[in-house]
Amino acid sequence: MRIKLAPSILSADFARLGEQVRAAEEAGADYIHVDIMDGHFVPNLTMGPGVVGAVRRVTSLPLDVHLMIESPDSLLSSFVESGASTITVHQEACNVHLHYLLSKIRDMGVRAGVAVNPSTPIAVLEEVLGLADLVLVMTVNPGFGGQKMIPATIEKVRRLASLMSAQGSRAEIEVDGGITPENAGGLVAAGAQVLVAGSSVFNGQASVAENVAALRRAIEAYTC
Repeated sequence: MRIKLAPSILSADFARLGEQVRAAEEAGADYIHVDIMDGHFVPNLTMGPGVVGAVRRVTSLPLDVHLMIESPDSLLSSFVESGASTITVHQEACNVHLHYLLSKIRDMGVRAGVAVNPSTPIAVLEEVLGLADLVLVMTVNPGFGGQKMIPATIEKVRRLASLMSAQGSRAEIEVDGGITPENAGGLVAAGAQVLVAGSSVFNGQASVAENVAALRRAIEAYTC
């Protein structure tokens, strides 16, 4: 199985956003990850459907849209129309039934994802795994880029993989937060299939291509 990389544009240089997205695609990224924050569910305010639409115009890669917002149901159609390929909502932020919300996302013709914060137990997802195309385990507390991964989340990924295997779920396991070449392999070994990386890709100290290649080498050390 190919382990996928999803560079997060939260850490990109927004003055050169199109250029950096294209660089990530050329470097072999699988998804482009777009973090949407409302300043309420998380203590930061980022971008909206307009930025998703702008990114859609410069890349053919699937857009992995992560909604860290309150009342996500009210904005689903806007992100679908802007070009989202996957829409992930937080279990903690849903003000309607999560089962209903995931079904609604799928009915709109895009993949449905569900995310949980580091302190949220995996058990809350047992009854909805059959509706999820992607399960996102936050490996930092959401809201800001550049944080260090919480080590205990590796075991959480392992427990999720076991639960999904027991249920026969084919959803992808995604991890997001503090992903580096130093910890990528351990997360893959635990069961992660999609790695979101922001600072590790768009850090400016090396090229996007060099940073993606470093992550690939770390992954291959655990998968070859």
